[in-house]
Amino acid sequence: MNNEYRTELTGKPAPGATAAPPARPGAPRNEPARVISGKNSAADPTALRRAYHRCRQTAAAHGRTYYLATRLLSAEQRPAVHALYAFARMVDDIVDAPDRALSGPGPAAVLDAVELTLRTAWSLPAEIPRTGTVRPAALPAGFGDIVLALTDTVDRFAVDPHHFWLFLDSMRMDAADSPLFRNRYPDMTALHEYMRGSAAAIGLQLLPVLGTTGPRAAAEPAAAALGNAFQLTNFLRDIGEDLDRDRIYLPADELAAFGVDEQLLTHCHRTRRTDRRVRRALQHLIAVNRDLYRGAHPGIELLSPRVRPAIRTAAAVYAAILDRIEENDYDVFARRAVVPNHRRLRLVAGAALLRRRPLGHAR
Repeated sequence: MNNEYRTELTGKPAPGATAAPPARPGAPRNEPARVISGKNSAADPTALRRAYHRCRQTAAAHGRTYYLATRLLSAEQRPAVHALYAFARMVDDIVDAPDRALSGPGPAAVLDAVELTLRTAWSLPAEIPRTGTVRPAALPAGFGDIVLALTDTVDRFAVDPHHFWLFLDSMRMDAADSPLFRNRYPDMTALHEYMRGSAAAIGLQLLPVLGTTGPRAAAEPAAAALGNAFQLTNFLRDIGEDLDRDRIYLPADELAAFGVDEQLLTHCHRTRRTDRRVRRALQHLIAVNRDLYRGAHPGIELLSPRVRPAIRTAAAVYAAILDRIEENDYDVFARRAVVPNHRRLRLVAGAALLRRRPLGHAR
């Protein structure tokens, strides 16, 4: 096991390695870190190492783009990003595949249990459950490990818990047994309300881990915008999969402007062929999506220099999904737009070289 990997998994330097400075890495220089609770500082090192390892495995198995990009981060930051990803993935599985992720109560009740567990772990007021008492056994397998790693990450990097409550509320919008349930969106404003928790909040969770060159608040709009850009790309790529779940994450009024309605989308999905009206609507929405990426791009310069290549890489790889949709002639019903591994690796390698190039050689 090399020294960097040992440090990543254990949080401690390998024998003979130089110990990391004790300062909390997520806090901007002019903003002291806010500790949620001191409980996790006494966590069993073996249990914490196991928890982070589980999160790393989840990220490697399911988040290929993000996992590749994290290789450009420091060994101190990577486990935190893995923990945030693993938590989001676990919650997503609760609402997207409830039969596989849990047994017993419906997804809304389990989301309440998740929030209640986090509030208890972080010594915060228990303002839920929204749907009644939930048995601890209803929580997904491995949840304890993920909460342990997440709590350590939130504590060390001073992540605002509010971003997790927003995220969980958006996930409740996906749960058919929740009073917040919504599976159609009349316009982009309504869709942005969903993305505020499902996407923008993720970007804001990551921001303290990545670090900024100035006040964190100055970088927050771009971080939220980039999260929204990633999410809209997912929606455009996964139209067919979402229809299988009886969901449409596209603004109905903008689809209607091109003569597209739910009936036409369903017909295209059933026949696995893209109607010309749908093709024009996708062209428009891809342009909207690229505008989100452009709007977020200047904010990358507000991040710590070390992390900029990783975020540029994640944005480039994700935006390349839009290229693939176009290259596939907007065929989002018969095949999934996937960026080839060789292209992903080329983007990561290019960012790695840029990171190592002396600043005076940058062009």
